[in-house]
Amino acid sequence: MKLYGSYTSPFVRHCRIALLESTLDYEFIETDQVASATLSPTKRVPLLQDGELTLHDSSAILRYIRNKSDKPFIEGAVELDQYCLINTALDSTINLFFLTRDGVDIEQFDYTKRQAQRIDSILAELEQLKLPLNGPFNDVQLRLGCYLSWAVFRQRIKIADYPRLALFLTSIEQDPCFIETAPPV
Repeated sequence: MKLYGSYTSPFVRHCRIALLESTLDYEFIETDQVASATLSPTKRVPLLQDGELTLHDSSAILRYIRNKSDKPFIEGAVELDQYCLINTALDSTINLFFLTRDGVDIEQFDYTKRQAQRIDSILAELEQLKLPLNGPFNDVQLRLGCYLSWAVFRQRIKIADYPRLALFLTSIEQDPCFIETAPPV
C-alpha cells in the first residue's frame, strides 16, 4: 500500500494517523503540487494505491483503511455532519490560504468574504461541541485536530478566539500518532 501526500496537508495527516493506528503495512511517498497534478484527477493529495485499487479522496481512503483494519469510520448521521462541517471549513480555509498566497485580496470579493464568514461560522459551531481531552480519538475528532493544527501552523485562525477548541487542540497534540505525523518545523 502506498500513500502519496505532503507532510503539511491536514488531509494527508489524517490518513497517516489512520494508517499508524491500523498497523497496516504502507509506504509514504512525499509528493509536491506538480506530482499530485499528474498522479490524481483531483490534482491534490492524498492518493492511495493498494494493488489495483487507487483512491483519490481522504474520506474514501480513511474508510478503506478503517474497514481493512476492522475499525469504524463514521458511525452515525450526527458524526457525519460534524465531519462534513470540518471538511467545509478546511476546504474554505485552504482555498483562502492559497488565494492569499497568490496575492488575491480576499476582502475585495463577495465570494471570498463569504468563504471567510463560513469559516468563522463553522468554528463557532464547533466551539460548542463537547470534545474529549484524551484519546482514543474518533475520525471526527482527528479531522478536527488535523484542521486546527494546520490552520494554526499556517496562521489562518486565531485559536485563542475559540477556548474550547484551543484546549482540545492542546490535548490532541499529545497523542502519539498526532506527534509522529506533525509537519516538520
